[in-house]
Amino acid sequence: MSLSEPLLPLSEVNFLGAGLIRPECLLCTSDGVIYSADGRGGVARSSALGTQELCQAAGGAEAIRPNGIALQRDGSFLVTNLNDAGGLFRLDRDGRLNDVLRSIDGIDLPATNFVLIDDRGRVWVTVSTRRSPRALGYRRDVADGFIVLIDGKGARIVADGLNYTNELQVDRHGEHLYVAETFGRRLTRFRIRRFGDLSEPTVVTEFAAGTFPDGLAMDIDEHLWVTSPVSNRVIRVAPDGAQTLILEDSDPGHLAEVEAAYQTGSMGPAHLDQVRSTKLGNLSSLAFGGRDLRTAFLGSLLGDRIAFFRAPVMGRPPVHWHFNT
Repeated sequence: MSLSEPLLPLSEVNFLGAGLIRPECLLCTSDGVIYSADGRGGVARSSALGTQELCQAAGGAEAIRPNGIALQRDGSFLVTNLNDAGGLFRLDRDGRLNDVLRSIDGIDLPATNFVLIDDRGRVWVTVSTRRSPRALGYRRDVADGFIVLIDGKGARIVADGLNYTNELQVDRHGEHLYVAETFGRRLTRFRIRRFGDLSEPTVVTEFAAGTFPDGLAMDIDEHLWVTSPVSNRVIRVAPDGAQTLILEDSDPGHLAEVEAAYQTGSMGPAHLDQVRSTKLGNLSSLAFGGRDLRTAFLGSLLGDRIAFFRAPVMGRPPVHWHFNT
């Protein structure tokens, strides 16, 4: 699908924080705090005023490699572990790390990607691929990712056979779940049935060369904001699948190299662990924040600070919006 020209010049992108390590997933609260997964084995707390602190798991990066994070009402975090050991954990502010989910339906969880708590308190978890190392899943023809639901009935796989399952979002009515299939290069929607099972998978939109959908955020109009590493694109997707390019910072030669590797099935970690860009470092996620929910904060695979810009619409308030500590 073709895209419109970028609406936002890079000069309008600014930064906050310093010394962060792989701030892949972001969360914002109404008191102006931005939480980010951190490669030192914890969650970093940053603010627009420049303050910063780290909630680090006992054992640090040796204990866990945080990727997705979800803030709970008591101030603790649910954290997914991207190491091959995988799993979902609870991280308390004092650094205590406890198992939440290590196996599902008789299998040990492999590298675990993302976690979301929805408006009904249900916990959704994604595993991108069963392959180890997970870079073996960076393929168009590998579809072994899945989605886990944890609710009052326990934990179970509710969708399987997905092409590198990444971030997900649930609509405001709790009727549909949207998931980014990164190396399938598509956005897929499921209907959420009465007891949380997923049905009626529907491709909402497919992405063109250079776009590898990773992060998802929903705005107040129920449009989804999609981030793509390598191309450093932010794309707004309408409910009917129409795409608007909001931001891009990419090098055409680098995009061509990565695209060639993707097409030949030879894509590997090196294609995501380097970036050729003017300003941004492999965008991985987006979270709306600021007092009016109109500041878009950007997670990054390679950055050490958080980029942000003013959005043309406000974001939908997340479940944790008022979980201020």
